[in-house]
Amino acid sequence: MKEAFYGILIPFLGTSLGAACVFLMKKEFHQTVQRALTGFAAGVMTAASVWSLLIPAIDQEEESMGKWAFVPAAVGFMIGIFFLLGLDEFIPHLHMNSEKPEGVHHPTKLSKNTMMLLAVTLHNIPEGMAVGVVYAGLLYHNSGITSAGAMALAMGIAIQNFPEGAIISMPLKAHGMSKPKAFLMGVLSGAVEPVGAWITIFAASLVIPAMPYLLSFAAGAMIYVVVEELIPEMSEGEHSNIGTIAFACGFVVMMILDVALG
Repeated sequence: MKEAFYGILIPFLGTSLGAACVFLMKKEFHQTVQRALTGFAAGVMTAASVWSLLIPAIDQEEESMGKWAFVPAAVGFMIGIFFLLGLDEFIPHLHMNSEKPEGVHHPTKLSKNTMMLLAVTLHNIPEGMAVGVVYAGLLYHNSGITSAGAMALAMGIAIQNFPEGAIISMPLKAHGMSKPKAFLMGVLSGAVEPVGAWITIFAASLVIPAMPYLLSFAAGAMIYVVVEELIPEMSEGEHSNIGTIAFACGFVVMMILDVALG
C-alpha cells in the first residue's frame, strides 16, 4: 500500500514542480525543450499503454477466454478512446497556440488562461485513473502488472505533467496574478490525479473481474491524449525531429523498465 501511495503522488509532483517554475523562470520553456519533454512523455505513455495496460489485460483473460482474450482489451480500449473524445467535446483542447481565422472572436488572455486551467485539470482525471488502475492491479495481484511497470507509468505521466504545470502558472503570473497564487492554481490543476487514482483503486477492489476492462480503458484514454494532444504539439514548426527522437527514447526507456526490470 505504501508503494501505491508514493506512486500515485509522482504525477502530482510533476505538475507541482512545473507550476513552481513561476518562481524561477521569467519566460516559458524554450520550444525545443517543450518538444523534447512532450515527445519523451508521449513515447513513455505509448509504451506503457501496451506493456503496462493492454498486455496485462489480455494475459489476465487468456486462461478463461482463450483466443478471445483480446475482447475485453479491445472493448475497454475503445471505451477509453470515446470517453476522452466525449470529454473533448465539452472542454477546450490543449492546443491553444494555433491562430484563429479572421472573423472569429479571440478570447481575452485571462479567459484563455482560465480555459487552459479547466482543460488541463479535466485531462488529468483519466491520467490519474490510469495510475490508479495500474496500482490496483499491483495491490490485488490479479494481473501481470509489475512494480517497475507501475512506477515507470507514473514517471512518464509526471514528465508530461511538468510542462502542463508551467503553462498554467506562468501565464497567470504574466497577467497580474501573484506568484504564490499562480503556483497554487498550477498545483490545484494536478490535484485531481491522486484523487482520481484513489477512487479508481477503491472501485477496482469492488469490481476485480472488470480489471481487464479498466486496464484497457486507461490505455485507450492515454493513447487518445498522445495522438490528439502530445504528437501534434511535439511536431509543430521546424525541427520537429527533436520530438520524434525524444518519443523513440521515451518508448525504449519505458519498454526496458517494464520488460527487463519487471
